[in-house]
Amino acid sequence: MGIVLFQITCFAAINLLLVLLGYVFVKREMIWPAWLVMLPVIPAIYYIFIHAHPVFKMLGIIATTFTCMKVITATVDYSGKNHKLKFIPWLAFAAGWAGMRAQPFETLGQQALPNAWAMIRFGISRVIGGLMLILLAHGIVALRFDAGLAYFLVSPLLLVALSLILHFGLLSIGAGQWRLMGVNTYYLFRQPAKSMTLTEFWGKRWNLAFIEMTTIAIFRPLRGKIGKAGALAVAFLFSGLLHELALSVPVNGGYGLPMLYFVIQGVVLLIEKRLISRNAAFLKHPVLARLWVFFWLVVPMPLLFHAQFIKLVVWPLCGF
Repeated sequence: MGIVLFQITCFAAINLLLVLLGYVFVKREMIWPAWLVMLPVIPAIYYIFIHAHPVFKMLGIIATTFTCMKVITATVDYSGKNHKLKFIPWLAFAAGWAGMRAQPFETLGQQALPNAWAMIRFGISRVIGGLMLILLAHGIVALRFDAGLAYFLVSPLLLVALSLILHFGLLSIGAGQWRLMGVNTYYLFRQPAKSMTLTEFWGKRWNLAFIEMTTIAIFRPLRGKIGKAGALAVAFLFSGLLHELALSVPVNGGYGLPMLYFVIQGVVLLIEKRLISRNAAFLKHPVLARLWVFFWLVVPMPLLFHAQFIKLVVWPLCGF
């Protein structure tokens, strides 16, 4: 218990220091220091949680990485602008919102915005749906199938369940709560199943926090120097690196597989852009286009959510 308390205290102290230091970086437009601060901080969090359960190690690394990226994106985004974010809105953005755009928090404390309760209800319904899927998974395991078959049947259910709870549930509830306080927050996952292309999926519908982060911190600064295709490739490589930190490092296994997944996504997306420019007929067909998106997202997915991560993080998170 004493070790756990020490780990949590160190984690909280480092992230608080990051938030306070980040406010200085944003105010003074210190872009390179904002990037460089990641170099000692992420290894420090790793060593603090080095003997902890992979779930706690993962949560610590993800939370701290997000704090670092908030500092970077806000510093880049406010660079060259006359007005800066005040401290209380900055604190609310840095500590209480998963998105990477700080501007909505400039109106913190103003009149409540519409659709707040609808977003909260939507989020609650997705949390309930995710919990029901976890219960279903426990029922399947109770049938005592062969271990390999149980893994094959249950793991996709658990991944969908956790996505419903976090991505579509808790994040939507949080967005609705901030709207009640006058902050123009929004769904970070916007009906991804409607995507007709990978470009639409990765650029407009799936994980707007990552889209905002890579757009502000990677794509925009690089596109004028190495072109749009080069900047897009670097953005996908950077996403792969962050997923290595989140999915491979905590379980000390599967290294390179999440990176390979995002390399595949980047390459296929660039190919898709060529196909779109040449008016490929199948990308205009509502069924074939969705099959294209589904195939490239789902078939390589075992690379992203590799076996070590599934066994040491996903199953324990769901009570196995």
